[in-house]
Amino acid sequence: MLFFKSLSRAVHQESQSPEELKETGAVSGSPVSLTVWRKSLLLTCNGFTVIDRNGNIVYRVDNYTGRPEEMILMDGLGKSVLTMCRSKKLGLGENWCVYEGEVEGKTRGRKNKPICRVKKNINILHVDPNAKVLAYVYDYRISKKKYAYSVEGSYGERSCKVLDAASRRVVAEVKRKEAVKGGVGFGAEVFLLVIVPGFDSGLAMALVLLLDQMFS
Repeated sequence: MLFFKSLSRAVHQESQSPEELKETGAVSGSPVSLTVWRKSLLLTCNGFTVIDRNGNIVYRVDNYTGRPEEMILMDGLGKSVLTMCRSKKLGLGENWCVYEGEVEGKTRGRKNKPICRVKKNINILHVDPNAKVLAYVYDYRISKKKYAYSVEGSYGERSCKVLDAASRRVVAEVKRKEAVKGGVGFGAEVFLLVIVPGFDSGLAMALVLLLDQMFS
């Protein structure tokens, strides 16, 4: 808990400047900054722990090892928020379907329909003008044929943005967490997820999980 409190103090300091996102084309309003710790609260598996500026756990993932076929994003109390399933269809790109709540395999496609699909962008010949695009997000609540958002930048550098496909406005951003002056740097294991009002924070965190699978 001391670790969470120290992180939350840094979040409080870094979440006071919404102008950064406005300057890059984000919608107006005060963004929410969450600290993402690339570590599960359980010692026996991989995962993530996400805390808010007050040190409260808002999301957690602690139910997978290695390269899973399925991941479940939970809230701070352990209730399933979203289920992400790797597509088994053959193809060059890596695809994941995202479902609301916890979904059992036998009910997918019949009782439960995905709310969106995330597709990794593949640039084999390195001549794609969209090479900076990491992934495309197809929001099935809007359209199944056209992507609603693109993720651009570098996840490895913890510097990427989720952009609305129509307006090119930034709706969420992953960026490095700066250490408090004189403190030790956090590295790539602890970083910030900044979410603009109006964009689903659960979906934003789901995109972080999928980027981690695609590019780690």
